[in-house]
Amino acid sequence: MTLLYTDPRFLLHETGRHPENPRRLQAVVDHLDRIGLLQACAAIEPPEATVEQLLLVHHREYIHRVELFARQGGGQIEADTVVSSRSFDVARLAVGAACDAVERVLAGQAPSALCLVRPPGHHALPADAMGFCLFNNVAIAARWALRRGVERVLIVDWDVHHGNGTQEVFWNDPQVGFFSIHRFPFYPGTGRAEETGGPQAPGTICNVPVAYGTPRTQYLELFQTRLTELAQRIRPQLILISAGFDAHRADPIGSLDLEAEDFARMTQVVLQLARQFAQGRVVSLLEGGYHPQALAQCVEVHLRELLQVTAPAPQGEENHAQPPGNASPER
Repeated sequence: MTLLYTDPRFLLHETGRHPENPRRLQAVVDHLDRIGLLQACAAIEPPEATVEQLLLVHHREYIHRVELFARQGGGQIEADTVVSSRSFDVARLAVGAACDAVERVLAGQAPSALCLVRPPGHHALPADAMGFCLFNNVAIAARWALRRGVERVLIVDWDVHHGNGTQEVFWNDPQVGFFSIHRFPFYPGTGRAEETGGPQAPGTICNVPVAYGTPRTQYLELFQTRLTELAQRIRPQLILISAGFDAHRADPIGSLDLEAEDFARMTQVVLQLARQFAQGRVVSLLEGGYHPQALAQCVEVHLRELLQVTAPAPQGEENHAQPPGNASPER
């Protein structure tokens, strides 16, 4: 069983003709409903995140600024990011879904969860909005997991854009591994291979920059090989996915010529590693994807794989290994 988080309130983040608009999420939900996948999941109504949860990553002054900006009617909060009067509430809902999914998966209610949320989050910085993102959903979810007793978390980001906000948050955190495969050179300009973590967490970050035109087979080989290497170092007890689907060949913003079936393969790799190290526990959060029909197809194949999660392999010493680097696992 997979927990599924979606809610009509996510459509209240109005962005006009912006690429990140309500129509993309509506297309996904309508498609999953039409083919019967919504009914195959356990639907969960997401709660709004608390200020305590937002403060796990974001500065209090920034949280207040986003709230005030929305309450005053919104507008363009930075070059690429649009805010409407309800955007602060919707962004809190996205974070709330992520944190609730983590809690329920850790409690054993289901091995996996899919959060169909917006706005996306992986570009959001502790004190700034960026790249369509207001709050960093996946980073807050990782910190919430640590608060709930998990010692090591692995974030897998396959959005076509580098998750610069997530990387910044965990640059010096030995308890959280960050893997990103992304188009490069491309927005936001970060994510070079030599960016591998700060002095307190060397080797906890793995960036796999991929040039436009790279063959799909090579992309998938890089994904599996490099992610497996990082998972073996981190030995995560929970895996979070920043599931952007804008590397699909039809995407008008990103595109690395991937097909929907490639996201099924990447999901299989993540699930295999989750069974090996994390008792099968995976929480996936929607990031980019701006061709509504292609996005719906990609989410479909991703969810079909999540629904096939089997019981984890017997736990071994990997769940008790120390995190990489010299720092203590104590926070």
